[in-house]
This record gives sequence, C-alpha cells and structure tokens, in this order.
Amino acid sequence: MSPHVSVIILNWNGLKYLEDCLTAIEAQTYSDFEVIVVDNGSMDGSAEWVAEWFPDVQLIRNETNVGFAAGNNQAIRASRAELVATLNNDTRVEPNWLAALVSAIEGNPTVGLCASKLLFADRPGVINSAGINLDPVGIAWDRRGGDPDDRQETEPIEVFGPCAGAALYRRTMLDQIGLFDERFFAYLEDVDIAWRARLAGWRCLYVPQARVYHVHSATGGEGSPFKNRLLGRNKVWTIAKNYGPTGRLLAYLPLILLYDLAAVLYALVARGDVGALRGRLEGLRGLPGTWGQRREIQALRRRNRGRPWHHYLSPLEPPWRVAERYRHLRGNGQRE
Repeated sequence: MSPHVSVIILNWNGLKYLEDCLTAIEAQTYSDFEVIVVDNGSMDGSAEWVAEWFPDVQLIRNETNVGFAAGNNQAIRASRAELVATLNNDTRVEPNWLAALVSAIEGNPTVGLCASKLLFADRPGVINSAGINLDPVGIAWDRRGGDPDDRQETEPIEVFGPCAGAALYRRTMLDQIGLFDERFFAYLEDVDIAWRARLAGWRCLYVPQARVYHVHSATGGEGSPFKNRLLGRNKVWTIAKNYGPTGRLLAYLPLILLYDLAAVLYALVARGDVGALRGRLEGLRGLPGTWGQRREIQALRRRNRGRPWHHYLSPLEPPWRVAERYRHLRGNGQRE
C-alpha cells in the first residue's frame, strides 16, 4: 500500500495565492493524501474562502498568528499520516510533485526528509531552492539559489536538509527528534529540524522531479526588519542547540563570532538595517532557554552510529563572498 500523506499549508492573509496553491494540489497524480490548511488569524477572508470553495480540506482556524512553527505543529499533531508534507501558501506544485517525493522516501528507511526543487514563480527558469546548505560557521542558505533550471536532472541526491516551503518529513523521524521549535515563530525552523535529523542519523534527499513554483517571501517580505530580526535571533538559537560536540563548537566559536559580526556590520552599513543586530541580541538573551534543549539534542548525536553531521557541510568561504550566495534575491534579504 502507498503511504498516506498529510499536506499541510500554513496561511496568513494569503487569499490571493490560495486558489492556485489548492487547485494544483487537487491535480496531483498521487492520490493517497489529505490537505490541512492552518489559518493563522487571517483578516482577508482566507478561512471563509477555503471553507466555501474547498470543503474537503481540513481547516484549522487560529484566532491569532501563532507563527510558522506552531501552526505546522498543530496540523502535524492533528494528523496521523505516515508522511507529512509542508507547503507554503504562495506555491504552485506540478502534478507529479507529491508522487516524486513519496517515491524517493519509499524503500529508503534511513531517509527521513526530502527536499523539493523550488523555482521562482516570476522567473520559472531560475532555482529558488534545491535544499539547504550549511557551512562550518552555521550559516545556512538555499542550495543552488539563482542557478538555471535543468530539467534533465532526475535522480535524487543527498543534501543537508530541505526548505520547509515544500518538504516531506517521515513521521517516525519526527516522533524521535521532535517537531518544529515553536520559539522560533518563523524562519530557520527548517534548518533546525534538519540539523536535529542529521544528528540522529537521518538522511535527506533532494528530489529534482518534485517541482514547485514559489513567490519568494510573499508573507514575511525579503529584507524586512521583521524577517531579519527573526533570522538573526533564530540563528543564535540554532547554533546553540545543534552544534556539537561541545569541543567542536568551542573550536569554531571564534570563526562563528567573526562571520556573524561581519554579517551584522554589512547589514548596518550597506542596508541601514538594525534588525539583524536586534535579533542577535534577542537570541543571546534567550540562550538560557536553549540549554535544556541542547542536552536532549546532543543525546541524539551520541546515539547515532551513522556519518557525523559535519560530513554534509558545505566548504567555508571568505566572509566577503558570503553575500554572493544571495545575489539571486536581488539584494533584498538572506537566510543567514
């Protein structure tokens, strides 16, 4: 029997995107799935529209915006499917999207996560994300962002983790490592969960045939002070929780601080953005809340007999080259 999948769509004032998103899901060649829409207190009539035009969709309504992490967790807990797919509301998936992801994870019991190929909706020949890269100083970015699309690539390959904007997760893995960290609210929660999965020995495959067209950062807004603050804060927590063992973290800590200082200075000087600095300071103030999490997460690493997580890191580049990773976003924002 083919595994049952829960496709989870988080929505906040995304009415103008939902028709394309839900219609494309209805057209999937894979049939054994349910759709759960979590509406985070939208004020544009999104929830009412979904209830009227897509009555078969399970709708969870929140009175307020509880964030990307908590909203997805609500739907995961409400579902009992073997596989969970997270999908942004500003996406349009090709008909074979879900079938390609399920095919990649089926028969591979060590694979706990799968990444889609996200293409820019306004530039469909350009890759938005082909999974997540992570380097030794904890900077994460969208793999192959800005590269031209190549329809000839068909075979899944191993990557560090998936972008949660269009990802597939195995429930048994989530039961082991936990769900999205709700303290994050939004941004980098996909890096955090991929890192935890790697520490526990789970593999991630990038599936190039799982194609998705994405309106990048339609909700949060690239380069907005809000997004940059959360990115800065959540980066501090992600590294504090997951970077291990402690000896390795201490060895790389001077470089981590150097690169992070360079990122903050670049944001202040080049963009006049104080959000990145405010986020780092908020992250430091919240460090006491991460130590208990760190102990539990590092216990996953000690029980793992597979390849160490740092085997999957991308090479470290000079600080002045880091900004080049985001040139395809036209200078409006970044993941680090």
